[in-house]
Amino acid sequence: MAVRIRLTRLGRKKRAFYRIIVADSESKRDGKFLDIVGTYNPLTEPAEITINNDKLQEWLGKGAQPTTTVKSLISKVAARP
Repeated sequence: MAVRIRLTRLGRKKRAFYRIIVADSESKRDGKFLDIVGTYNPLTEPAEITINNDKLQEWLGKGAQPTTTVKSLISKVAARP
């Protein structure tokens, strides 16, 4: 079972809000997931990104692979002072 760290969409039409989740790579985008690692709100200025570093490091240690979008979000959070 390959585990991915990816986004799942919430919110209403034209008002997207995302959760950063850990899920099986074969599950649907909004389907079952294993854990919630953080959130991403692109509608605020600047975009609001919250990540629980303890959970993220735990899942990365277990071999979970982040998608390219989540990888860029993680790097943006790490670059913040």
